[in-house]
Amino acid sequence: MGKAGRMACIFTPYVLTIASLICIIMVGLGCTNASSSTLNNLYFLRLDISNITASSQTTTEIENALRDAGITSVTVDDLTSAIQTIENESGLADYYDIGLWGYCEGDISGSKTNITSCSKPKAEFYFDPLSLFGLENTNAGSALGTDAKKIMSVYKAVSKWMFIAYLVAFIATCAQILVGIFAICSRWGSCVTTMVSIVSFLFTLGASLTSTIMFSIAKGSLGTAAKAYGVKVSMGTNIYAATWLAVVFSLAGTIFWMFSTCCCSGRSPYGHKNRGNARGSVTAEKAPYTYEPIGAGHPPFGSQPYAPQGHNTAYPPPPAHHNDIPMTNQRQNAYEPFRHV
Repeated sequence: MGKAGRMACIFTPYVLTIASLICIIMVGLGCTNASSSTLNNLYFLRLDISNITASSQTTTEIENALRDAGITSVTVDDLTSAIQTIENESGLADYYDIGLWGYCEGDISGSKTNITSCSKPKAEFYFDPLSLFGLENTNAGSALGTDAKKIMSVYKAVSKWMFIAYLVAFIATCAQILVGIFAICSRWGSCVTTMVSIVSFLFTLGASLTSTIMFSIAKGSLGTAAKAYGVKVSMGTNIYAATWLAVVFSLAGTIFWMFSTCCCSGRSPYGHKNRGNARGSVTAEKAPYTYEPIGAGHPPFGSQPYAPQGHNTAYPPPPAHHNDIPMTNQRQNAYEPFRHV
């Protein structure tokens, strides 16, 4: 297969790599621009506090919800006090969307939502509700106890790993596109690109799994406790579709890069020199059962030239018992019936 064939073989994984990069970029751009309606729909978790109230359920139901969330050092009275502080805070928005680099806040009017502002993008971002809601230095914040602080510490560490994984996946995918140019020339280029592609796929998969699992746990556990006070916790759909599409495209690209390593050679089969032929011409082997002239390689005429008697020659005459037709009566360039191998 020549250069044109190899370029066609490289085209498929190259397009898949670019598609994976676009999906990763979309994940990173979520919750970074308040004026973009498309980017506003890219969020991991939404915290709706528009209907927050001190208590709408019984004490037993709230205690069970806290226990399910793994919070045992906080009493219902302490949590109710914290909710009242949030409820009385006039500067809070109706809802908050959590992204990779920051968060956005907005207002709810009927069934419509409107993003009012977004935080400044920050590396290794994690959403801190205690600081955002003004509970960090209050009695309500202190009353939340050690369990809530441990949960926030774990959430902070996992968020840091998630950010690093997405960043490495982005860098590796960009490097994959650059190195993939050399894959057009040789299989060695495909081999290097394949190794970079494997790194990109593993970190894209790790980041997607981390974000999905972490925010699913947050919705399932903390969301249950928050629901008792009218707080709604929901997960976004668009950003998870983007991140898992990035995984699918990255996996498919890796498979095709591996395929281009062992197949689709860029060398032409007609450009190789034949062994024993300095000019590189192709020597055709004689096929069996074909006609060919009787030449020097076919005895008895080729093994010893025949000379008429009476001539002084170094070659003896043919044997007397030889029954072959004399060479003088043969036609020039006579053909033997078949050549056998």
